[in-house]
Amino acid sequence: MIASSIRALVVVPALGELPRFAAGMGVRVLVRSPIGHYRVPIYLRGKTGLIESVIEPRAVDNEQEGFGRNAGSRLHYYRVAFPMTEVWPLYQGSPNDGLRCEIYETWLERT
Repeated sequence: MIASSIRALVVVPALGELPRFAAGMGVRVLVRSPIGHYRVPIYLRGKTGLIESVIEPRAVDNEQEGFGRNAGSRLHYYRVAFPMTEVWPLYQGSPNDGLRCEIYETWLERT
């Protein structure tokens, strides 16, 4: 029988197809000082937070796309949760307050 001779296929994802980070993982936003069309707020650079969710599907890097340099590569965006006291150390509101921002994979590193 043909059906019995077919073995389960193992699909190996290409580089960049799987997210580098997962929900609950601690990350730090990289510190860069680029000039031009960049989408990560300066006040979040160098700050640490937790990955709240992986945004699917993968997408083009809108910063590189803005300069016409993307060539179609796609990675993940992540919704990152930052405690307000991480963003503004003198924040005096509720300790449960936070800020969420969607950040492209190339701006994040594991903590």
